[in-house]
Amino acid sequence: MMIETDVVIVGAGPVGLFQVFELGLLGIKAHVVDALAVPGGQCIELYPDKPIYDIPALPICTGRELTDNLLRQIEPFGAQFHLDQEVSAVTQIDEQYFQVLTAKGTFIRCRAVIVAAGLGAFQPRKVAVPNADVFEGKQIHYAVRNPQHYAGKDLVILGGGDSALDWALALQPVARSVVLVHRSSDFRAAPATVAKMRALCDAQQMQFMVGNITGLNAEGETLKSINVLGGDSVTRAVELDHLLAFYGLSPKLGPIAEWGLGIDRNQIQVDPEKFQSNVPGIYAVGDINTYPGKKKLILCGFHEAALAAFAIKSRLNPGEKVHLQYTTTSPIMHKRLGVSVPADTAG
Repeated sequence: MMIETDVVIVGAGPVGLFQVFELGLLGIKAHVVDALAVPGGQCIELYPDKPIYDIPALPICTGRELTDNLLRQIEPFGAQFHLDQEVSAVTQIDEQYFQVLTAKGTFIRCRAVIVAAGLGAFQPRKVAVPNADVFEGKQIHYAVRNPQHYAGKDLVILGGGDSALDWALALQPVARSVVLVHRSSDFRAAPATVAKMRALCDAQQMQFMVGNITGLNAEGETLKSINVLGGDSVTRAVELDHLLAFYGLSPKLGPIAEWGLGIDRNQIQVDPEKFQSNVPGIYAVGDINTYPGKKKLILCGFHEAALAAFAIKSRLNPGEKVHLQYTTTSPIMHKRLGVSVPADTAG
């Protein structure tokens, strides 16, 4: 059955969610498609409990809190979500309409498509030793969804970037023991975070090892330890309950690469006025796009979503002037938001 709407947003990360809000303020209906099973994108998938400090008017919030707040903010607009399904094809029917098809057979006809897919169809870089896949989701993990799951456990954390060190510090008070393993003593993480990690090691509250994982040791269906080849060419067995690997992401555009869009280094080229691609009616916002001066920040993605919404409003209503209205004073905005404003403040 064909679903009809104004706009399809590909991606339910923070920028995709805020795009729903900006479209809704202009009276534009949207459906949201995401390959992940829940909204929130990387904020939920990779760092739900990690603090974020650069969201305007929110001195500190976690990825989960940001997602929850955005979902609450867009409630008045009734966006429909199609989760756990990747967009497999976008077909232009004519100058006005597109047809979006998902891998689960959902058909959506719309007037515009906004790609807010972050890094694209990303996958974590896996632990590259035999039989690692047997323990994935059981004792080998590539994201932390519930820190309390590791309470009182012996953990080994692999990696040398921000995610690895951030989670080593965050889980150290929770776990029974934490061992951080990285191929060298040089890190890609923030210097302050590295200093905190080294201070904990000096205080014998966690351990750091230079080395590379070379194998797994199991008893039956239970992973008991890993083999680590150290910088001294000695292989040591490190016992554990859980192995957390933070080697980064392997971004892939997936089917997006087949949509005929201008692509530069796995990013969609857009103009910085409308955030439209080379295909009229297809827009891109957030980390997935590129243009001169592009900065990969959530707040920049929010700005892009606002301008893209106005551009789409003009596309849907050609020849009509799109008036800028303010949520503080506009009765139309208040009605769309479902809020009531006292008469003495509505002026």
